[in-house]
Amino acid sequence: MLNCNISSFEVLSVVLFSALTFGSTGAVLAQNAAHQSHERAQLVASGAATGVQHAPAPGAAGNSALTAFQRADANRDGQLSAEEARQLPAVSQRFEEMDADGNGQLSLAEFNKGVQKAP
Repeated sequence: MLNCNISSFEVLSVVLFSALTFGSTGAVLAQNAAHQSHERAQLVASGAATGVQHAPAPGAAGNSALTAFQRADANRDGQLSAEEARQLPAVSQRFEEMDADGNGQLSLAEFNKGVQKAP
């Protein structure tokens, strides 16, 4: 028969090793979940996850106009309200003129058209 003399040091070593293994696995899973959450937040911010797509404006100034529009669009609905447009003083001053359809919102197309007409 086998002699089962296991020292307490060996038992504690196995328990410690197991705890470290499970703890490390939990940390990796938590990091992965946090990374996925961060990626989702970036998609939402860019409009990709919500279905709102911002078409880039033509020309070199188009990228800066698109960036300004996206920053001002606080609720990420693809429209600028008069309140959101206040972040852009030049747009805020001409908001009613730029709002071609008179719905109280600036679409990206209205925004781009108004920016191109800027004095």
